[in-house]
Amino acid sequence: MGQILEINGLTKAYKDVTSIYQMSFTLKENKIYGLLGRNGAGKTTLMHMITAQLFPTCGDVKVFGEEPYENTRVLQQICFIKESQAYPEYFQISDVFATAKSIYPNWNDGLANQLTQDFQLPLNRRIKELSRGMLSSVGIVVGLASRAPLTIFDEPYLGLDAVARGIFYDRLIEDYAEYPRTVILSTHLIDEVSQLLEHVLIIERGELLFYEDAESLRSRIYSVSGSSEVVETYMKGKEVIHVEKIGSLVTVTLLGKKEENNKKQAESLGLEYVPISLQKFVVDLTTKSREKVVKGQ
Repeated sequence: MGQILEINGLTKAYKDVTSIYQMSFTLKENKIYGLLGRNGAGKTTLMHMITAQLFPTCGDVKVFGEEPYENTRVLQQICFIKESQAYPEYFQISDVFATAKSIYPNWNDGLANQLTQDFQLPLNRRIKELSRGMLSSVGIVVGLASRAPLTIFDEPYLGLDAVARGIFYDRLIEDYAEYPRTVILSTHLIDEVSQLLEHVLIIERGELLFYEDAESLRSRIYSVSGSSEVVETYMKGKEVIHVEKIGSLVTVTLLGKKEENNKKQAESLGLEYVPISLQKFVVDLTTKSREKVVKGQ
């Protein structure tokens, strides 16, 4: 399977802040990736460089084997739906879709019409008259109906209720199964999308902390709880992500090795073993990273 995105030594620095620091990774075609991290981690800056809306300070970005900057051939194959997606206020929803159709070679009218009905969008209503949720729905329609080989969603569902978000997830998976493409989802609703993700990238303070197959990761993240003395014995030689103490009770988040029977070992010591969510792992991992910076480790 080919590589659709190659990033090598990517850095974006401003006068007083470095938003992305020496980041390197590759993404393969026809996979769904989760780009995860806290606010200010650098996710949006990274996506802006991938889509040629920001120039890197140093390092390389290649999409479909080429630099995306001022490259119409490449940019027509990328659809980037941002959290604050802007459209001309005088446009009607139908104008947005007509413009998108003229930009994206793989645009599908049938899917756009289905999604318009799913989200109950009034095609003749002007953008300036739309609610936050309707604006998000318009972006989702464009992102999915574009069928772009690289489709990026940056917090695409502000203002949408749980039912509407569920429609988005269902339609994404349905259409992806029939028309595979590379999808990047950047979101804070990690638990909602975790089952959609095939690979996970976690960034913090502009650095790539973690990049792994999502199914493998889910099988390796867990917590154990028990008395301080027993937990400390169990922790030896293991990768500890987070430690929380409440009185004599200690709860530890760990990243196990694939070949270890973590549950059996924990329970043999009388410890409570609990698989944890991807969202908790991201929170604990990024918290650990910030603590290292504060402590100067």
